[in-house]
Amino acid sequence: MNLANKITIFRVFLVPIFMIVLYSNIPYSTYVAAGIFIIASLTDTLDGYIARSRNMITNFGKFVDPLADKVLVSAALISLVELGKVPGWVVVLIIAREFTITGFRVIAASEGVTIAASPLGKIKTITQLIAIIALLLNNFPFNLINLPFANIMLYISLFFTIISGVDYIYKNKSALKMGIK
Repeated sequence: MNLANKITIFRVFLVPIFMIVLYSNIPYSTYVAAGIFIIASLTDTLDGYIARSRNMITNFGKFVDPLADKVLVSAALISLVELGKVPGWVVVLIIAREFTITGFRVIAASEGVTIAASPLGKIKTITQLIAIIALLLNNFPFNLINLPFANIMLYISLFFTIISGVDYIYKNKSALKMGIK
């Protein structure tokens, strides 16, 4: 197992640690959990950089890296619903988009087609991560000036989640047609 894949696996192991800390009674648990979430999020950039720059791209990494991202974001969003910080319907839409696109990618891959991430998909990911971090930090420091930054970012991320999903399917609809044969 190469370094990039080990970093991806580390991200997966951070998910239960994140959740344990988030639900613990330790002082400032949401802030500590936010720190863990930030570290886990940064490993996504790091493992991708290492894999590309050192020619360490593997089928394992192609499969586990996006899965690790989805598990991390889904765990955080579902936890935020339970903590009363995010409406459930928003999380359902976000997770439904992820399942839809993952299924779409599986169909394309079964036909030998690899579909690259789009710029809109990257914006979706960045806005989701920013929203989750802001929500975990209880909107700090924006709460000091009564700016609902965390909620604004949540709905911006929802917008990009939907738009990037529609864009993804539209641009790659030929792959879907191949899978329907």
